[in-house]
Amino acid sequence: MQPKPKEQRVEVLIDVQNLYHSAKNLYHAKVNYGEILKSAISGRKFIRAFGYVVRTKTGEEAPFFDALSKIGIETRVRDLQEWYGGAKKADWDVGIVIDAIRTASGLDVIVLVSGDGDFIALVEYLKNQGKRVEVMAFGRTTSARLKEVADEFIDLDEGLPKFLLKK
Repeated sequence: MQPKPKEQRVEVLIDVQNLYHSAKNLYHAKVNYGEILKSAISGRKFIRAFGYVVRTKTGEEAPFFDALSKIGIETRVRDLQEWYGGAKKADWDVGIVIDAIRTASGLDVIVLVSGDGDFIALVEYLKNQGKRVEVMAFGRTTSARLKEVADEFIDLDEGLPKFLLKK
């Protein structure tokens, strides 16, 4: 990976659920968000980072949310919806898209930390607005088309083990 222009203003949008499930399913491990953030910024002008998280009824994830805040990731919290019959849902896709579009004017680079192919249209839109869009995710669970449309794809599988927390 080549050095990145230091003057670029960078925002990092982290789809926490997407990363969590990929790391758990592929490596039976947790994600090192500090290393993710450091690699995403890559020595450039850090503007802000959002981590899109889900709160359950038990609230057991509160220490995790605090840990994200301490390393400079602002948490966007949504409550887990549970339906009769046990179905659960907590989808941040629309929130991520809105934040990206709302904040893009003051940025040069948006780093989307997600392998979700639902973000292809967002990446194309941001690029059409003259923004550089970098996607970071575990390559083995990332949409092939998302990798193609991004200006750069950073494969977290290739940066192991620094992107995973040791148990």
